[in-house]
Amino acid sequence: MAGLMSRFGRGPAAVVAACAVFLSGAGDRAAGSKPESLGGGTVTQIGIVVRDIEKASRAYAEILGVDVPSWSLTDGVDKAHTEFRGAPSEARAKLAFIPLKNITLELVEPVGGPSTWRDFLEKNGEGVHHIAFEVKGMDRTVAGLARGGLPLLQKGDYEGGRYAYVDGTARLAVILELLENF
Repeated sequence: MAGLMSRFGRGPAAVVAACAVFLSGAGDRAAGSKPESLGGGTVTQIGIVVRDIEKASRAYAEILGVDVPSWSLTDGVDKAHTEFRGAPSEARAKLAFIPLKNITLELVEPVGGPSTWRDFLEKNGEGVHHIAFEVKGMDRTVAGLARGGLPLLQKGDYEGGRYAYVDGTARLAVILELLENF
C-alpha cells in the first residue's frame, strides 16, 4: 500500500484513489489471481465523527445548500448485535445522512458505550472517521482484509444489512467501513 500512496500522493482524494486500487486487488495481486471484492470499489459514504449532531447538521446543510437532515439513533446491542474489539458493546450513535450527487456524507455523534466512533473522537477530535464501501460476502471480505493487515474494529447489524469497520489507519491512513445490504 505504501507504493500506492506514493503513486497517488496525500490528501482525501489520494486516499480514496489508493483505497480503491488496493481494495480492487490491482495493486498487489499475482497474475491470474482473483482479488477480494468490495463491490467493485463502490464508495458510498464518507463518515465524519462530530460532538454535536444538530450543530454539525446545520453547518453542513448551510455550506452545501441543502436541507438540514434529521438524525436517528442506532439500535442497541440487543437488536444490532454490536461488537467492538471482539466484545459485545452498547455502542450507539446519532446518525445524520446528507446525500450528494456522487456520495453520501454520514455525520456520527457517539452517544453509547465503547465504540470506534468514541475512540476516534477522544483521540482525534471531530473529523473524517471512515470511507464506506459496499460489499458482498462480508465475512470473506473482513477475513481477507484482516489477512492483509486491516483488523476488524467494530461490527453490527442494521435494518436491511450489516456493517463492519476495519482498521486501515496504519496502511491507508483511514478506517474503512464495509456495508452489506440484504
